[in-house]
Amino acid sequence: MTIIVTGAAGFIGSNIVKGLNARGERRIIAVDNLTCADKFRNLVDCEIDDYIDKREFVERLRRHDFGKVRAVFHEGASSNTMEEDGRYIMENNFTYSRTVLEACIKHRAQLLYASSSAIYGSSTSFIEERGSESPLNVYGYSKFLFDQVLRRTLPNAVSQIVGFRYFNVYGPRETHKGYMASIVLHHFNEFRAKRHVKLFGAYNDYAAGEQARDFVSVEDVVKVNLFFFDNPSKSGIFNLGTGRAQSFNNIAMTVVNTLRALDGKPALPLSKLVQEGMIQYIAFPDTLRGKYQCFTQADLTKLRAAGYKVPFLSVEEGVTRYVHWLNS
Repeated sequence: MTIIVTGAAGFIGSNIVKGLNARGERRIIAVDNLTCADKFRNLVDCEIDDYIDKREFVERLRRHDFGKVRAVFHEGASSNTMEEDGRYIMENNFTYSRTVLEACIKHRAQLLYASSSAIYGSSTSFIEERGSESPLNVYGYSKFLFDQVLRRTLPNAVSQIVGFRYFNVYGPRETHKGYMASIVLHHFNEFRAKRHVKLFGAYNDYAAGEQARDFVSVEDVVKVNLFFFDNPSKSGIFNLGTGRAQSFNNIAMTVVNTLRALDGKPALPLSKLVQEGMIQYIAFPDTLRGKYQCFTQADLTKLRAAGYKVPFLSVEEGVTRYVHWLNS
């Protein structure tokens, strides 16, 4: 049976294709928009059966052009959290996703889709329930609104529907994302070019660099997706993070010290890295005030209750592996 991955040439989508390939899956239809042509590089080492432009995909899925579809991994979306064109965001992240959902229901195909922790906004509670959800931008709102459609649909669903609220994902195959790439990639490039990295200074009662996020490796994201793919009776909305918030200082220290180790130099504590100018702080930008999540930490209660027991990589483990991959 056919497996479809939307956003297949993107960051998470291409990693899912690679993960499926590792299990012997080859009958994969890759759906994407290659207006940004460089994304093709993410699929060069992957095996796919066909490529479909996103503008053709939904209508062809409705017509049953692909035969029996086992599952759709719907990763295609605009991931720009700073996008101000609300019409564009809603069309790509809500309207398009809703048509994919309707087609999957019609054909009884599993749907595993990308939601987002941006739905929580400035909340201090990161639980998959309505009371914790308060998006700060139209990107978060688009994801929030589609999750509401899922909640209304689930009681009568005849096939699996799973939404994953991705927290801060980092890892291989994200270089095409530009300024929306992970802070890990930005730090890697910055330190290689300038021998220092820059972080935001103090803001909202957080000391310089101590704003904290739940940083999750794309390796773990793929594992969770495939766990639910293997368990089609499990549906719902699930947080996908490590369950542990780690500071931007932790990220910077890990990137810098890993690169120092590759150069044959010893690891240094934060205070020494700051003293020697390898970690620097800049004033918090006015453009982000009121729109910035200073703290995120996935509550994994529902995910663990669903049977996913695999431990997640910490920043120190995952970022170190990613830096070695980038360096190679």
